Order: sequence, then C-alpha cells, then structure tokens
Amino acid sequence: MLKLSGEALSGDKGFGIAPEVVDRLTEEIGSVASMGVSLGVVIGGGNIVRGAIASRSGMDRVQADYMGMLATVINALGVQDLLEHKGIETRVMTAIRMEEIAEPYIRRRALRHMEKGRVVLFAGGTGNPYFSTDTGAVLRAIEMGSDVVIKATKVRGVYTADPATDPNAEFIPEISFQDVVARELAVMDTPAVALCKQNSLPIIVLNLEEQGAVARAILGERVGSLVS
Repeated sequence: MLKLSGEALSGDKGFGIAPEVVDRLTEEIGSVASMGVSLGVVIGGGNIVRGAIASRSGMDRVQADYMGMLATVINALGVQDLLEHKGIETRVMTAIRMEEIAEPYIRRRALRHMEKGRVVLFAGGTGNPYFSTDTGAVLRAIEMGSDVVIKATKVRGVYTADPATDPNAEFIPEISFQDVVARELAVMDTPAVALCKQNSLPIIVLNLEEQGAVARAILGERVGSLVS
C-alpha cells in the first residue's frame, strides 16, 4: 500500500496539483505495477484542504473533515487520469458513495481488481471524520492483506526532528512502532501506527523525489527508514 500526502502533488506551489509532479509520480507507480506487484494507493487531500487545520480556524470539525475527504477524491481522479493515459489500468474506489465518478469501496471487489493487476486508488479516507488518510491507508492495507505500507514523503525517511526546520535533525534508518509513538515522531498519526503495530504491518518511509525508490524498496533494498 502506497501512501502519498496531498502536499506531494502540489510540488513547490504548496497548493493544487502540479502536472509535472503527478507525471513523475505516475511514472513511479507505473514502474511498480509493471513488476506484477499488487498495488493500492491512498492519497491525502492536504494540497486542497486539511480538515484539522480548517477546524482550528473556526470551521466545524466534522464538516471540515468531509471537505478533506472530497479533496482526496479530486486527487485520486487526477492521478487516475494520468495513469490511464500511460496505459495503466486503474480503479478509484471511494469510502463515500459517488457512483457517477468512482466505485464505492467494497473489500472483495477491491481485492478482485488487484488480482487482475489493476492499480486501486482508495479515496475518501475511512469515510468518517476524525480519522486521517494515514489511518485510512493502514486500514485499507490490512483489509487488502498488504505486506507493507510505504509512506512517500519529501524527505529521506524518519528523523529525530523536522529536517526542514532543524539542521541538527538526525536520520533514523530503523525504529520500532513503540519508539515512534513515545518520541512523538511525525511518521504517521498515532492511531495509524497503533494499527500497524497490532497487525505487525511494517512501514517504510522514503523520499518520493528519489527516482525508483518505491520499486527498490519493494525489491527488498534498504531505502529510507523502516518502522516495525
């Protein structure tokens, strides 16, 4: 299961969808799909709206979270379009029903799509407010029987602090679920990490901008940071 932040789609703009970034992203997804790997993708919506931030500005949290879920659908449709232009068969499945543009998420149907070699883009988070797309990605990974969750970010992996703001931040090549939570490291939110721990589902955190990183991680090469 590949988890992408919505911000990753915006590139340096910080908002919206940058075509050149999505083009590079879909090349990465396509290279993994061509390996015969069953691949699910969960994309956040932070490049359009972040529910938690909107709620802190005075918006009702539930309303803001639903807006965030809809943002993930927009992103999934954009990525689907470019993937299919490159000849990669995909399906978008949403946790919130909107049959005119995507299939509703049904576990057995999703498994069948993946068995047929289709890349499945899971949108709409969990379909419930107060749960992040990190948690949604882990939940779908467990339901799909995934071997690993790969979180693609803008940095090399896990650090002791945010390397963008702290020049003394140290890279951590391997760390336990328990230490991630205890040290409050920004790998994934706490419910997502707890779900991974309960189900012995490892997380690999790597740099999306490093060409071929996802494929190399799937092949067993040590890339980024391992959380297990």
